[in-house]
Amino acid sequence: MASKKKRMLAVTAGALLASTVLAACGSGDDDKKSEGAGETGGTLYFNVEKPIDHWDPQRTYVGTDISKQSRLVYRELVTFGTSEDAVESAKPLPDLATDTGTASDGGKVWQFTLRDGVKWEDGSDITCEDLKYGLSRNFATDVIVGGPAFYILSYLDIPADADGTPQYKGPYTKKGQDLFDKAVTCDGKTITYNFNKPWPDFNLAIAALHFASPYRAEKDQGDKSNYSVFSSGPYKLEGTWEKESGGTFVRNPEYDKATDDTDSRNALPDKIVFKMGTKLETTYDAILANKGDAACTVSDNRLPPSKFSEIPNVQDRYQNPDSPYADYLWFNTKKLPLEVRQALAMATNREGWIAAGGGERAYTPAYSVVNPAVAGYKEVPTYKDIPLAGDPDAAKKILDEAGIKTPYKIEIRYPQSETADKQAAALKDTWDKAGFTVTLSPEGDVYYSNIQKPDHNYDVGWAGWGADWPSPMTVLPPLFDSRANIQGGSLGQDYGKYEGKAFNDKITEAQNATDLDTQITLLQEADQILADDMVYMPLEIAKFNWVTGKNVDFHTTPGSNSFPDLGLIGLRNGGC
Repeated sequence: MASKKKRMLAVTAGALLASTVLAACGSGDDDKKSEGAGETGGTLYFNVEKPIDHWDPQRTYVGTDISKQSRLVYRELVTFGTSEDAVESAKPLPDLATDTGTASDGGKVWQFTLRDGVKWEDGSDITCEDLKYGLSRNFATDVIVGGPAFYILSYLDIPADADGTPQYKGPYTKKGQDLFDKAVTCDGKTITYNFNKPWPDFNLAIAALHFASPYRAEKDQGDKSNYSVFSSGPYKLEGTWEKESGGTFVRNPEYDKATDDTDSRNALPDKIVFKMGTKLETTYDAILANKGDAACTVSDNRLPPSKFSEIPNVQDRYQNPDSPYADYLWFNTKKLPLEVRQALAMATNREGWIAAGGGERAYTPAYSVVNPAVAGYKEVPTYKDIPLAGDPDAAKKILDEAGIKTPYKIEIRYPQSETADKQAAALKDTWDKAGFTVTLSPEGDVYYSNIQKPDHNYDVGWAGWGADWPSPMTVLPPLFDSRANIQGGSLGQDYGKYEGKAFNDKITEAQNATDLDTQITLLQEADQILADDMVYMPLEIAKFNWVTGKNVDFHTTPGSNSFPDLGLIGLRNGGC
């Protein structure tokens, strides 16, 4: 597979990654009974327990929300389709662009040309300048927080300050604007991106995320735009989005299907009503009973383990696909000594965590933060050697030999739910036995906002991650490379405040590797550095359990990150 030419990396990587990524993310519906295809029309209800953090495309970095936006309201230069085939699903499709882009200079320069006739919801044309402005917002790291800015900040050809951050500070201050204008240029409908190192899979990054989404400058109100939706897709927001209760999407008359060659926006329901704040158990009690609007309801919250006993009764509307995600614990590396982190990892009861979360129907054990479906995956020996049930005695020995006084107080934070409370209790059990005094501190919808704050003082927290596009480079750097994460008003995804020079140097080597085999080897070595520094502790690989209302023609695809695919879902039997 190895190639000595940089220009070959895109071909080699694309072939290998496309054949392996998301192999575990199929629909899982081979035994599903056909109840008829979805029809055009009707109202689909979409229940979500916790508030959605962002509708701002540049700030969205949650798989299910990325999928919703791609299928409903935001078009990209390229996007992923709806194939359930692992190879086909990993291929970018032209969307706003006329093709999938042209790379030159070994992947350091990319060009795309906008197709004719693509419009915003007010009927105005989507322009090259809109694309350029959308990308610029990523650099306002004190305002546009929470998104995947890491990538473009690392790759775009803009000089860095002494601290390693780009000298361009975004469109609100315009500091360094001339540098950005050299790196991203418009010539009519053609946009050119110039990078400081090869980015052979840049088009995959665009398809997978929204950091490169077009954005109309006059619509931008910074943080106040977080819940605004200015659509380029088949639906538009009716009225306003209310964080605590939701909103309704109706058809966008300015969307022209003739300009959309993808298969990802069937736009079957006339209306999609999002209901926020309904308890998970309440939603599924109604779906299982299948009465009234519940017959036309889906959720991107998984069926809770307490309802697993109902699965035999709803096989015709149940799916159990593997997910592309790995769940893990992060440790505050600025606060907890290495030996404390090592002892916590050694005493981590993954077996109890998995059992409390629903057992093998819900999870399989993890030995890295990289999902096994990603090309380049390798079990990390450090994690493989820790017993699944944890080893409190070995953990206590680590603390004793380091001279750390026990009991040592630890507080764990996590998004609250009935299941998460039980899982956290399983961790507390073996951690307490190892010499810790553990406090469980669940949080609500503020959890992710809190753990991204540079001044948080949390000890340990939970997180989940999936590869952003078919590459292990989209797992380790965005989670743990401090150079682009820890800046401005956000930690990015580096929740444990890790600043590891050896790790960062290894990532730089991998980013500049001229063949895939070398890059993967370097990334595997980087993962081992993280284990040596005990920056995170892998828990499990999630499996999804979906049950829908009887009148829902349900689909989930790799392109929707194994969440409900709103590009395909419709209603049958006359709806509700």
